[in-house]
Amino acid sequence: MSDVLPVIVVLIGLLGVIIGSFLNVVIHRVPEGQSLVRSGSACPACGAAVRPRDNIPIVSWLLLRGRCRDCSAPISSRYPIVEAVTGVLWALLAWWALVTPDALPLLPLVLVLTAAGVALTVIDLDHHRLPNVIVLTLYPVTVAGLLLAGALGGRWPLAAAGIGAALWLVVIGIPWLVSGGRGMGFGDVKLAPVLGVTLGWWALSASVVGLFLAFGLGAVVGIILMIAGRAGRKTALPFGPFLLAGALVGLLVGPAIGSAYGSWLSG
Repeated sequence: MSDVLPVIVVLIGLLGVIIGSFLNVVIHRVPEGQSLVRSGSACPACGAAVRPRDNIPIVSWLLLRGRCRDCSAPISSRYPIVEAVTGVLWALLAWWALVTPDALPLLPLVLVLTAAGVALTVIDLDHHRLPNVIVLTLYPVTVAGLLLAGALGGRWPLAAAGIGAALWLVVIGIPWLVSGGRGMGFGDVKLAPVLGVTLGWWALSASVVGLFLAFGLGAVVGIILMIAGRAGRKTALPFGPFLLAGALVGLLVGPAIGSAYGSWLSG
């Protein structure tokens, strides 16, 4: 496996780059209520259809120097960034799944959740909302992904998964309920069980660490923005990106952190 591991990681990373190109379409069209399949990609400035040769992820943007071939309007650098970030994350998760015992059966689900997470992060930053069409679709996808993981791996940690889902729902739901939706968006509440059940399935420590990191990251970024004068005490920050980032880190290192913490307590 060690000989082919780099090849597999690179191939999955390249597939992630291609998926990232589709995510750019999702990010642009879903908030506007537009179809993802009825029309091809076009320049937002002049409306010219994007040629197949100009639709190669990352490469085409570099060759065109970030401008439309027809009208020379600038093309946002966000497009190649989304593609590159998705590719890197997929490669990282592939490496994690291949070198971590029992993780491989969970890989298909976490790849899908990560791709959705990239789209949700950008949409939340732009529009301060997490669209139902993405979040609610993740519910059946997550159930199917966990059933597949259980069938392939022979592990059925249903109790830990249920606790993880409940933990995330309660901890995220209480601020939303108490503040009347001002302290936390309802989209965050709906996303929480999906992340919690997946992390709990992997390890309950991953769920706890991921949730802690989500709030920790949110607090740190909020403080930095206030110090920089770019936010105040009442400034509403989109919390979805922090939930997703916390969940990702919790998945990758949560069990190790939980084990180290347990050893420290017992020592």
